[in-house]
Amino acid sequence: MSTAPSAANEYNLTSDQMAEMESDVVTLLQELIQIPSVNHGEGKGDEKAVAEYVAAKLAEVGIESEIIETAPNRLNVVARIPGVDQTRGGLVVHGHLDVVPANAADWSVDPFGGVIKDGYIWGRGAVDMKDGDAMFLAVVRAWARAGYTPPRNILLIFFADEEAGSVYGSRWLVKNRPEIFEGYTEAISEVGGFSVTITGGHRLYFVETAEKGIQWMQLTATGDAGHGSFINPANAITKLARAVSRIGEYQWPARETKTGSKFFSKIAELVGEKYDPANPRPLLKHIGGAARMMGATVQNTANPTMLEGGYKANVIPGSASAVIDGRFLPGFEHELEETLRELTGTDASIEVLVRDKALEVDFEGPLVEAMCAAILAEDPDGVPVPYLMSGGTDNKALSDLGIIGYGYSPVRLPQELDFFALFHGVDERIPIDGLIFGVRTLARFLSNS
Repeated sequence: MSTAPSAANEYNLTSDQMAEMESDVVTLLQELIQIPSVNHGEGKGDEKAVAEYVAAKLAEVGIESEIIETAPNRLNVVARIPGVDQTRGGLVVHGHLDVVPANAADWSVDPFGGVIKDGYIWGRGAVDMKDGDAMFLAVVRAWARAGYTPPRNILLIFFADEEAGSVYGSRWLVKNRPEIFEGYTEAISEVGGFSVTITGGHRLYFVETAEKGIQWMQLTATGDAGHGSFINPANAITKLARAVSRIGEYQWPARETKTGSKFFSKIAELVGEKYDPANPRPLLKHIGGAARMMGATVQNTANPTMLEGGYKANVIPGSASAVIDGRFLPGFEHELEETLRELTGTDASIEVLVRDKALEVDFEGPLVEAMCAAILAEDPDGVPVPYLMSGGTDNKALSDLGIIGYGYSPVRLPQELDFFALFHGVDERIPIDGLIFGVRTLARFLSNS
């Protein structure tokens, strides 16, 4: 049964319960940051301590959870929050527990200190994504203390290994424990619902409805091995360098997606300019630091990221290789593949190392309406818009089960903060007032979704 709050009942919590939730989210984020759950890639990660912390915080308020170990010290936490209407499709609310490494010498604070300074909580994971984890935890803990039952079933999951391909996290669970997700139709997770102030002072809230696909490739050039002092027209390194240079310097054409069309059309409307589907790039100047990522969402990209060849200064090797990080827009995978084959030509062969799908869902329907309503209730001047993310999330894995995913872990940000620079960056931090905005918005949304 749900309680009958005496105040603040738009959240289904009393004023005192709301205040406790807001205090709780700050403490939770600090303590999560203080557990250095670093993922070094290549299977070298450790979420054991942070997973046990999350399970303990759930147990503290009477929420049972299951810890699933997929490899030594690679732990995932799964909890079920029963809803009022058992006939509806449930909602997956998921975060990831791992963070990328941080070099303390580069930071102005201890990256794992969780310190509060200048109105911010600082530390690795503050925006990617222990802030979301803390908000999800704070909401369900507040519900448990209040005895509140949400309108639909909620599957709360904290995954391992998102920062290195999700091999020990979402992908493992989808493949090996698909029954966990039975009855769940939609999902929310990271990198969405945050604010970006554009030209004219308009505050947009980016809700992630699409993700670029991934295609990591290895180029291998072969040639004649020989002495470094000889003339060698069949030098593998020379061949590889030609192909890498062509790929790295290629100017990809702008392509329109349905998400991009809605996003740039809204910006054009607000700033009083024209949206040209063939070239939306002039509108990027209106979105500040967000242009760094959004510029990559109007086209495919292919960036050389690794080179390997040779073993001695005076020896021409018989082969050399490079890795290309390719990302394709929804609907434009074939363009990426065909263009890279043309650019590589006969200088090298191409092998696909990692491939993952692009995602795109509609910015409409009851769940989207609930997301937008929650943002507007907390910020009446806000403008929710769909956006396409240049990277990827665990929603890709869940989509294999037919679960429709969105990026929605809301936070209101000051105009001067370059939010995108903080992802995997130095001095990662999040404003406390923005975090509190986020947990209030999530409590509204989850109570009305």
